[in-house]
Amino acid sequence: MTDHRRTRLWGDGRYGSEEMRFLLGDLHRYQLFVQVEGALATVQGRLGVIPAKAAEVIGERAGKHECDMDRVAELETVSRHELHSVVKEFADSCAPYGRYVHHGATSSDVIDTALALQLDGAIVLLAERLGSLMATLRKQIEKEGRRVMIGRTHGQHAQPVTLGFKLAVALDQLTRCLERLGELRGRAVMGKMAGAVGSMGGLGAQGPRVQSDVLALLGLPEPRICAQAVARDRIAEFVCWTALTAACLENLATEIRNLQRTEIGELAESFAEGDQIGSSAMPHKRNPVRSERICSLARLVRSLTGPALENVVTWHERDLANSANERYTLPEACVLLDEMLVTAIAVLDDLQVYPRRMRENLDRSRRSHLSEAVLLAMIDRGTDRLDAYRILQRASAVAAREERDLVAVLSEDEQVAAALPPRELAGLAEAAVDVGFCEDLAEDTVRRSVEALDKASRGGLTCLAP
Repeated sequence: MTDHRRTRLWGDGRYGSEEMRFLLGDLHRYQLFVQVEGALATVQGRLGVIPAKAAEVIGERAGKHECDMDRVAELETVSRHELHSVVKEFADSCAPYGRYVHHGATSSDVIDTALALQLDGAIVLLAERLGSLMATLRKQIEKEGRRVMIGRTHGQHAQPVTLGFKLAVALDQLTRCLERLGELRGRAVMGKMAGAVGSMGGLGAQGPRVQSDVLALLGLPEPRICAQAVARDRIAEFVCWTALTAACLENLATEIRNLQRTEIGELAESFAEGDQIGSSAMPHKRNPVRSERICSLARLVRSLTGPALENVVTWHERDLANSANERYTLPEACVLLDEMLVTAIAVLDDLQVYPRRMRENLDRSRRSHLSEAVLLAMIDRGTDRLDAYRILQRASAVAAREERDLVAVLSEDEQVAAALPPRELAGLAEAAVDVGFCEDLAEDTVRRSVEALDKASRGGLTCLAP
């Protein structure tokens, strides 16, 4: 009978790509156990630690072996030791040399080295997803970036910005996420082959050479020193990265949700007419469900940092307090972040932009966004800054209360007229909406994101062309 714990360690398959779920699943994990055992035997055969023929057979069969998950589960019911059960199932296929499988190694050598291979595959996939999202943001900046819209602070109209500027702020956050991932990869992805307690005593006279050669064969870095298990500050750093990246994605999704509000209506997720259901009760609803999914999953990803940080603490050279929760938290962090990135790409790729509503909302401020420009002009004409500020503050309150244009209210103010001739005030009002350096800043952000992707690609982090 199939042990479903082996195929369904988290969720019900609703979230995450098949590729990511496979990478973090037990079948792939067990195959990596065997791959590590094969690499160990191959190196030990070269160095004369085990017979050359035994190494040849174990290495060859490791390359072809397909784990029998039912057999592993059956063995574990007796041994109550997961790795032993996988090793036993594989060793039986290596007769008459099965006794040389796992020679001189401890469980953590194989488990943590396989985990490093799993994690590296997940990191590369997440980097590619992140790169795709950054490319999608750049596409929208190029396509819609010059759209002028009102900026908002504290949920209120502030000064105009461009849509490209708004999207570039998100792109800048994601660029840092990609750079962080490249920096931490060399710390988080770490194998080891140092035997019990990490002393390499059980590996014989060539213990250090065994470790370095095995990890080189597997394409993994070598720790300078390690106890029986790879230190969990490495894993905790990666999980914290997933949480921070999830928060950045939530920030972007929250902005889209807010701009889709009926009262704003400047952006929206696409909606499949004739097929998609918004509200089951209200046919007119077009809910931002994908952006809300991103926000919901971000909360769960952030919660995973707690166990990851707790796992940094260990009793002496090794305990198993990290093991049970880690088999859930690590796959969950990767699978959920994968889902969030794929969803964000879909939302941004078909983002609905409504320039008319942007214009209407900009006009709704009745030129209150000119308050700073008038303030600075009055200061330049000799008015004390605080005096000018109070004048503008009072005029803005009148304009809001009476629903009048701010410039019209200011034109009736004698103090304003004394400092700022009517013609100059009219000139400020007639000028095109000032978005400052929004376009230049967006262009610079796009350039830096391309450079970051190029660096990541050259470093082997992502194969996505910038």
